[in-house]
Amino acid sequence: MSKSLTDHLNDITANIKPLNAEVQAATAAYLDTLTKPPGSLGKLESLAIQLAGITGNIKPSFTKKSVVVMAGDHGVCEEGISAFPAEVTPQMVMNFLNGGAAVNVLARQAGAGVHCVDIGVGTELNHEKLLSRNIGRGTANMAKGPAMTREEALQSIMTGAEIAAELASQGTQMFVTGEMGIGNTTPSAAIFSVLSGKQPSEVVGRGTGVTDERLIHKINVVEQAIQVNQPHAHDPLDVLSKVGGYEIGGLTGLILGAAAHGCPVIIDGFISSAAALIAKSICPEALAYMIASHASHEQAHVLLLEELGLHPMLQMDMRLGEGTGGVLCLHLVEAACRIMQEMATFESAGISGGSV
Repeated sequence: MSKSLTDHLNDITANIKPLNAEVQAATAAYLDTLTKPPGSLGKLESLAIQLAGITGNIKPSFTKKSVVVMAGDHGVCEEGISAFPAEVTPQMVMNFLNGGAAVNVLARQAGAGVHCVDIGVGTELNHEKLLSRNIGRGTANMAKGPAMTREEALQSIMTGAEIAAELASQGTQMFVTGEMGIGNTTPSAAIFSVLSGKQPSEVVGRGTGVTDERLIHKINVVEQAIQVNQPHAHDPLDVLSKVGGYEIGGLTGLILGAAAHGCPVIIDGFISSAAALIAKSICPEALAYMIASHASHEQAHVLLLEELGLHPMLQMDMRLGEGTGGVLCLHLVEAACRIMQEMATFESAGISGGSV
Protein backbone atom coordinates (compact mmCIF):
# COMPACT_ATOMS: atom_id res chain seq x y z
CA MET A 1 0.00 0.00 0.00
CA SER A 2 1.40 3.43 -0.98
CA LYS A 3 2.12 5.97 1.73
CA SER A 4 -0.22 8.90 2.26
CA LEU A 5 1.02 12.51 2.25
CA THR A 6 0.57 12.50 6.03
CA ASP A 7 2.88 9.47 6.32
CA HIS A 8 5.48 11.22 4.16
CA LEU A 9 5.27 14.34 6.34
CA ASN A 10 5.72 12.20 9.45
CA ASP A 11 8.82 10.64 7.85
CA ILE A 12 10.27 14.13 7.30
CA THR A 13 9.63 15.34 10.84
CA ALA A 14 11.07 12.08 12.23
CA ASN A 15 14.37 13.00 10.53
CA ILE A 16 14.66 16.35 12.32
CA LYS A 17 17.23 15.67 15.01
CA PRO A 18 18.26 17.75 18.05
CA LEU A 19 21.38 19.88 17.57
CA ASN A 20 24.73 18.42 18.58
CA ALA A 21 25.08 19.74 22.14
CA GLU A 22 28.64 18.44 22.49
CA VAL A 23 29.83 20.37 19.44
CA GLN A 24 27.95 23.47 20.63
CA ALA A 25 29.71 23.32 24.00
CA ALA A 26 33.08 22.89 22.28
CA THR A 27 32.31 25.88 20.04
CA ALA A 28 31.38 28.07 23.00
CA ALA A 29 34.61 27.08 24.74
CA TYR A 30 36.67 27.78 21.61
CA LEU A 31 35.06 31.22 21.18
CA ASP A 32 36.31 32.11 24.66
CA THR A 33 39.90 31.35 23.62
CA LEU A 34 39.81 33.88 20.77
CA THR A 35 41.41 37.31 21.08
CA LYS A 36 38.39 39.18 22.47
CA PRO A 37 36.52 39.46 25.76
CA PRO A 38 34.12 36.52 26.23
CA GLY A 39 30.78 37.13 24.54
CA SER A 40 31.87 40.46 23.06
CA LEU A 41 30.78 39.54 19.52
CA GLY A 42 27.23 39.14 20.78
CA LYS A 43 24.80 37.54 18.34
CA LEU A 44 27.63 36.48 16.02
CA GLU A 45 28.80 34.13 18.78
CA SER A 46 25.36 32.64 19.39
CA LEU A 47 24.99 32.23 15.62
CA ALA A 48 28.36 30.43 15.41
CA ILE A 49 27.27 28.08 18.20
CA GLN A 50 23.94 27.37 16.49
CA LEU A 51 25.58 26.68 13.11
CA ALA A 52 28.08 24.34 14.75
CA GLY A 53 25.26 22.46 16.47
CA ILE A 54 23.37 22.08 13.20
CA THR A 55 26.35 20.90 11.15
CA GLY A 56 28.24 19.00 13.86
CA ASN A 57 31.34 21.02 12.90
CA ILE A 58 33.02 23.66 15.06
CA LYS A 59 34.21 25.50 11.93
CA PRO A 60 31.44 25.08 9.34
CA SER A 61 31.39 26.73 5.94
CA PHE A 62 28.49 27.17 3.55
CA THR A 63 29.56 27.36 -0.07
CA LYS A 64 26.16 26.75 -1.69
CA LYS A 65 23.21 28.82 -0.49
CA SER A 66 19.72 28.81 -2.01
CA VAL A 67 16.95 31.38 -1.73
CA VAL A 68 13.60 29.73 -2.45
CA VAL A 69 10.87 32.19 -3.45
CA MET A 70 7.42 30.60 -3.17
CA ALA A 71 4.75 32.41 -5.20
CA GLY A 72 0.98 32.18 -4.79
CA ASP A 73 -2.16 34.25 -5.18
CA HIS A 74 -4.94 34.86 -2.69
CA GLY A 75 -8.70 34.90 -3.19
CA VAL A 76 -9.03 37.28 -0.24
CA CYS A 77 -7.70 40.04 -2.52
CA GLU A 78 -11.34 40.27 -3.68
CA GLU A 79 -11.92 42.07 -0.38
CA GLY A 80 -9.63 44.98 -1.33
CA ILE A 81 -7.01 44.35 1.37
CA SER A 82 -3.90 45.24 -0.68
CA ALA A 83 -2.60 48.44 -2.24
CA PHE A 84 -1.56 46.41 -5.32
CA PRO A 85 -3.71 44.35 -7.74
CA ALA A 86 -3.35 40.55 -7.84
CA GLU A 87 -1.83 40.62 -11.35
CA VAL A 88 1.38 41.93 -9.79
CA THR A 89 2.15 38.42 -8.46
CA PRO A 90 2.80 36.81 -11.89
CA GLN A 91 4.49 39.99 -13.10
CA MET A 92 6.91 39.88 -10.18
CA VAL A 93 7.53 36.16 -10.69
CA MET A 94 8.78 36.97 -14.19
CA ASN A 95 10.94 39.72 -12.70
CA PHE A 96 12.52 37.17 -10.32
CA LEU A 97 13.13 34.76 -13.18
CA ASN A 98 14.75 37.49 -15.27
CA GLY A 99 17.00 38.52 -12.38
CA GLY A 100 15.65 42.04 -11.90
CA ALA A 101 14.08 41.99 -8.43
CA ALA A 102 15.66 43.24 -5.21
CA VAL A 103 16.19 39.67 -3.97
CA ASN A 104 18.10 38.82 -7.17
CA VAL A 105 20.45 41.77 -6.71
CA LEU A 106 21.10 41.03 -3.04
CA ALA A 107 21.47 37.29 -3.67
CA ARG A 108 24.08 37.91 -6.37
CA GLN A 109 26.02 40.04 -3.89
CA ALA A 110 25.80 37.28 -1.27
CA GLY A 111 26.71 34.48 -3.68
CA ALA A 112 23.34 32.72 -3.39
CA GLY A 113 21.11 31.18 -6.03
CA VAL A 114 17.46 32.19 -6.39
CA HIS A 115 14.86 29.52 -7.15
CA CYS A 116 11.33 30.71 -7.90
CA VAL A 117 8.43 28.29 -7.40
CA ASP A 118 4.92 28.69 -8.81
CA ILE A 119 3.01 26.89 -6.08
CA GLY A 120 -0.26 28.81 -6.37
CA VAL A 121 -0.06 31.66 -8.89
CA GLY A 122 -3.40 32.55 -10.48
CA THR A 123 -1.99 32.80 -14.01
CA GLU A 124 -0.24 30.04 -15.93
CA LEU A 125 3.43 30.95 -16.39
CA ASN A 126 6.10 29.55 -18.67
CA HIS A 127 9.81 30.13 -18.15
CA GLU A 128 12.73 27.75 -18.36
CA LYS A 129 13.91 28.71 -14.87
CA LEU A 130 10.49 28.47 -13.19
CA LEU A 131 9.84 25.56 -10.85
CA SER A 132 6.22 24.81 -11.79
CA ARG A 133 4.54 23.06 -8.85
CA ASN A 134 1.14 24.73 -9.01
CA ILE A 135 -1.44 23.22 -6.66
CA GLY A 136 -4.22 25.71 -7.44
CA ARG A 137 -4.68 28.97 -9.34
CA GLY A 138 -4.80 31.04 -6.18
CA THR A 139 -6.60 30.22 -2.94
CA ALA A 140 -10.32 30.71 -2.41
CA ASN A 141 -11.49 33.83 -0.54
CA MET A 142 -10.93 32.94 3.12
CA ALA A 143 -13.40 35.66 4.18
CA LYS A 144 -16.16 33.48 2.72
CA GLY A 145 -14.87 29.95 3.38
CA PRO A 146 -11.71 27.81 3.58
CA ALA A 147 -8.74 29.09 1.55
CA MET A 148 -8.03 25.52 0.41
CA THR A 149 -8.77 21.92 1.28
CA ARG A 150 -6.83 20.09 3.96
CA GLU A 151 -5.33 17.87 1.24
CA GLU A 152 -4.14 20.94 -0.71
CA ALA A 153 -2.58 22.39 2.45
CA LEU A 154 -0.74 19.13 3.06
CA GLN A 155 0.30 19.02 -0.59
CA SER A 156 1.73 22.55 -0.34
CA ILE A 157 3.85 21.52 2.67
CA MET A 158 5.07 18.39 0.92
CA THR A 159 5.93 20.40 -2.21
CA GLY A 160 8.16 22.68 -0.14
CA ALA A 161 9.79 19.70 1.57
CA GLU A 162 10.44 18.03 -1.79
CA ILE A 163 12.11 21.18 -3.15
CA ALA A 164 14.33 21.31 -0.05
CA ALA A 165 15.29 17.68 -0.64
CA GLU A 166 16.03 18.29 -4.34
CA LEU A 167 18.22 21.32 -3.65
CA ALA A 168 20.00 19.58 -0.76
CA SER A 169 20.79 16.65 -3.08
CA GLN A 170 22.28 19.19 -5.51
CA GLY A 171 24.59 20.55 -2.81
CA THR A 172 22.64 23.32 -1.10
CA GLN A 173 23.90 23.68 2.48
CA MET A 174 21.83 26.66 3.62
CA PHE A 175 18.33 27.87 2.73
CA VAL A 176 16.69 31.29 2.77
CA THR A 177 12.90 31.61 2.69
CA GLY A 178 11.33 34.03 0.22
CA GLU A 179 7.81 34.63 -1.06
CA MET A 180 5.66 36.59 -3.45
CA GLY A 181 1.90 36.84 -3.22
CA ILE A 182 -0.18 40.00 -3.32
CA GLY A 183 -2.37 40.03 -0.21
CA ASN A 184 -0.32 37.47 1.71
CA THR A 185 0.15 39.53 4.87
CA THR A 186 -3.59 39.01 5.46
CA PRO A 187 -3.51 35.18 5.73
CA SER A 188 -0.21 35.46 7.62
CA ALA A 189 -1.89 37.71 10.19
CA ALA A 190 -4.81 35.29 10.44
CA ILE A 191 -2.44 32.36 11.03
CA PHE A 192 -0.58 34.31 13.73
CA SER A 193 -3.83 35.37 15.40
CA VAL A 194 -5.19 31.81 15.58
CA LEU A 195 -1.96 30.09 16.67
CA SER A 196 -1.07 32.74 19.28
CA GLY A 197 -4.52 33.67 20.55
CA LYS A 198 -3.83 37.36 19.86
CA GLN A 199 -6.58 39.59 18.49
CA PRO A 200 -6.49 40.46 14.76
CA SER A 201 -6.13 44.16 15.67
CA GLU A 202 -2.78 43.30 17.32
CA VAL A 203 -1.38 41.33 14.40
CA VAL A 204 -2.65 43.01 11.22
CA GLY A 205 -0.22 45.47 9.65
CA ARG A 206 -0.13 47.71 6.62
CA GLY A 207 1.51 45.17 4.29
CA THR A 208 2.17 46.97 1.00
CA GLY A 209 1.43 50.30 2.70
CA VAL A 210 -2.36 50.59 2.91
CA THR A 211 -4.21 53.64 4.29
CA ASP A 212 -5.70 53.88 7.80
CA GLU A 213 -9.16 53.19 6.36
CA ARG A 214 -7.99 50.11 4.47
CA LEU A 215 -6.06 48.88 7.54
CA ILE A 216 -9.30 48.87 9.58
CA HIS A 217 -10.98 47.01 6.73
CA LYS A 218 -8.11 44.50 6.65
CA ILE A 219 -8.52 43.82 10.39
CA ASN A 220 -12.24 43.26 9.83
CA VAL A 221 -11.51 40.83 6.98
CA VAL A 222 -9.16 38.78 9.19
CA GLU A 223 -11.78 38.74 11.97
CA GLN A 224 -14.41 37.63 9.45
CA ALA A 225 -12.17 34.86 8.02
CA ILE A 226 -11.53 33.46 11.49
CA GLN A 227 -15.23 33.70 12.42
CA VAL A 228 -16.39 32.03 9.19
CA ASN A 229 -13.82 29.21 9.22
CA GLN A 230 -13.32 28.55 12.95
CA PRO A 231 -9.79 27.11 12.50
CA HIS A 232 -8.56 24.87 15.32
CA ALA A 233 -5.51 26.40 17.02
CA HIS A 234 -4.14 22.98 17.99
CA ASP A 235 -4.27 21.69 14.40
CA PRO A 236 -1.75 23.63 12.26
CA LEU A 237 -2.93 21.92 9.07
CA ASP A 238 -6.48 23.07 9.77
CA VAL A 239 -5.24 26.63 10.30
CA LEU A 240 -3.17 26.57 7.09
CA SER A 241 -6.01 25.15 5.01
CA LYS A 242 -8.68 27.55 6.28
CA VAL A 243 -6.82 30.88 6.51
CA GLY A 244 -3.44 30.25 4.86
CA GLY A 245 -1.89 30.31 1.40
CA TYR A 246 -0.13 27.92 -0.94
CA GLU A 247 3.18 29.77 -0.66
CA ILE A 248 2.92 29.82 3.14
CA GLY A 249 2.45 26.04 3.12
CA GLY A 250 5.33 25.71 0.67
CA LEU A 251 7.62 27.66 2.99
CA THR A 252 6.47 25.53 5.93
CA GLY A 253 7.57 22.44 4.02
CA LEU A 254 10.82 24.07 2.93
CA ILE A 255 11.69 24.79 6.57
CA LEU A 256 10.84 21.25 7.69
CA GLY A 257 12.64 19.73 4.70
CA ALA A 258 15.77 21.81 5.27
CA ALA A 259 15.87 20.80 8.93
CA ALA A 260 15.37 17.13 8.02
CA HIS A 261 18.46 17.39 5.79
CA GLY A 262 20.51 19.03 8.54
CA CYS A 263 20.56 22.44 6.85
CA PRO A 264 20.07 25.81 8.56
CA VAL A 265 17.20 27.89 7.18
CA ILE A 266 17.15 31.67 7.37
CA ILE A 267 13.66 33.05 7.96
CA ASP A 268 12.87 36.30 6.14
CA GLY A 269 9.95 38.52 7.15
CA PHE A 270 6.37 38.36 8.40
CA ILE A 271 5.04 35.84 5.88
CA SER A 272 8.05 33.54 6.25
CA SER A 273 7.70 33.79 10.02
CA ALA A 274 4.03 32.76 9.81
CA ALA A 275 5.22 29.67 7.90
CA ALA A 276 7.87 29.14 10.58
CA LEU A 277 5.14 29.23 13.25
CA ILE A 278 3.22 26.50 11.42
CA ALA A 279 6.44 24.47 11.04
CA LYS A 280 7.13 24.83 14.76
CA SER A 281 3.55 23.78 15.54
CA ILE A 282 3.99 20.65 13.40
CA CYS A 283 7.49 19.84 14.69
CA PRO A 284 8.93 21.90 17.59
CA GLU A 285 12.41 20.42 16.95
CA ALA A 286 12.58 22.33 13.64
CA LEU A 287 12.91 25.63 15.52
CA ALA A 288 16.57 24.93 16.34
CA TYR A 289 17.40 25.03 12.61
CA MET A 290 15.82 28.46 12.05
CA ILE A 291 17.70 31.76 12.01
CA ALA A 292 15.61 34.94 12.25
CA SER A 293 17.21 37.32 9.78
CA HIS A 294 15.53 40.60 10.67
CA ALA A 295 12.65 42.32 12.40
CA SER A 296 10.63 43.87 9.59
CA HIS A 297 8.68 47.12 9.55
CA GLU A 298 5.42 45.12 9.73
CA GLN A 299 4.16 45.92 13.25
CA ALA A 300 3.34 42.36 14.24
CA HIS A 301 6.59 40.79 13.07
CA VAL A 302 8.41 41.47 16.34
CA LEU A 303 5.49 39.87 18.22
CA LEU A 304 5.59 36.89 15.87
CA LEU A 305 9.32 36.41 16.42
CA GLU A 306 8.70 36.56 20.18
CA GLU A 307 6.01 33.90 19.77
CA LEU A 308 8.54 31.74 17.94
CA GLY A 309 11.26 32.44 20.51
CA LEU A 310 13.63 33.72 17.83
CA HIS A 311 15.89 36.77 18.08
CA PRO A 312 16.39 38.75 14.84
CA MET A 313 19.92 39.44 13.65
CA LEU A 314 19.03 42.74 11.95
CA GLN A 315 16.63 45.69 12.26
CA MET A 316 16.49 47.45 8.89
CA ASP A 317 12.86 48.70 8.68
CA MET A 318 12.39 46.48 5.63
CA ARG A 319 8.93 45.31 4.51
CA LEU A 320 9.47 43.94 1.02
CA GLY A 321 9.54 40.19 1.53
CA GLU A 322 10.93 38.15 -1.40
CA GLY A 323 13.69 36.90 0.92
CA THR A 324 15.54 40.24 0.91
CA GLY A 325 16.16 40.45 4.67
CA GLY A 326 17.09 36.78 4.72
CA VAL A 327 19.72 37.29 2.03
CA LEU A 328 21.31 40.18 3.95
CA CYS A 329 21.66 37.81 6.91
CA LEU A 330 23.85 35.51 4.79
CA HIS A 331 26.66 38.04 5.26
CA LEU A 332 26.36 37.62 9.04
CA VAL A 333 26.44 33.84 8.66
CA GLU A 334 29.67 34.22 6.69
CA ALA A 335 31.04 36.53 9.39
CA ALA A 336 30.22 34.03 12.15
CA CYS A 337 31.93 31.24 10.21
CA ARG A 338 35.03 33.31 9.48
CA ILE A 339 35.43 34.28 13.12
CA MET A 340 35.68 30.59 13.97
CA GLN A 341 37.98 29.83 11.04
CA GLU A 342 40.32 32.83 11.04
CA MET A 343 40.53 34.56 14.42
CA ALA A 344 43.66 34.01 16.47
CA THR A 345 43.54 32.55 19.95
CA PHE A 346 45.20 34.33 22.88
CA GLU A 347 47.83 31.59 22.88
CA SER A 348 48.59 31.66 19.13
CA ALA A 349 48.81 35.45 19.11
CA GLY A 350 50.90 35.64 22.27
CA ILE A 351 48.36 37.90 23.99
CA SER A 352 47.68 37.78 27.71
CA GLY A 353 44.12 36.76 28.58
CA GLY A 354 41.94 38.81 30.89
CA SER A 355 40.75 37.80 34.33
CA VAL A 356 37.18 37.99 35.56
